[in-house]
Amino acid sequence: MNRRGQGRFDLESDKKRALELVSVSRETEQRLDVFVEALLLWQKKTNLIATSTLWNLWTRHIADSLQLLPLVADARVWVDFGSGGGFPGIPVACALSETPGAKVHLVESNGKKAAFLREIVRTLGIPGQIHHLRAEKFGESFAEAAHVVTARALGPLKMLCDQAFPLIAKGAVGLFLKGQDVDAELTEATKYWSIQASLVPSLTRPGGAIVVVRGLEPLYAFKTDSNVRPTHR
Repeated sequence: MNRRGQGRFDLESDKKRALELVSVSRETEQRLDVFVEALLLWQKKTNLIATSTLWNLWTRHIADSLQLLPLVADARVWVDFGSGGGFPGIPVACALSETPGAKVHLVESNGKKAAFLREIVRTLGIPGQIHHLRAEKFGESFAEAAHVVTARALGPLKMLCDQAFPLIAKGAVGLFLKGQDVDAELTEATKYWSIQASLVPSLTRPGGAIVVVRGLEPLYAFKTDSNVRPTHR
């Protein structure tokens, strides 16, 4: 049987592999189960994630998201740019549901995806808030201090620096999940930004890394790159 034809049994096997990579509480696991069921249902009418990744949804998307948590163990206020089908914001919110003062701001410009995210937050009762607007607009208008800003499959690192700068300038840590082209993206970004960054190898993507940005200063007059559109998830 090919990957597209794999069924529930194989998804359970993938779940087992994912939870071997990232440990979660029983309550968090239960929330994630509900999230996955809802995502698979909505996926039939709305393209939330790439169809080719459904067979390894738990490792490719959920474990990939949850690996961020140990990098900023004390963080409470998260901002997730381009949340799409909910990654990494929804798994993070599921894991932080029992944490006092936790809030995950999910920023998504696509109306159908934003509606899905609202339904998930309402159903699970997790500490999430949906913002239906583009990332650069959120960064310019968000008055609170975020502890973390994340992005996954949204665009090149240079663009993410443009969008996240207002938050990082106020003390947020940037966590940007990247694939095998991470070194090239970092090189390109440093043409425009002075970046205090480190690379953490990905637990789920061979050759991939998490770019951890703790300091960011523009080399030129700051201007958001609003014309770059998100890449397909």
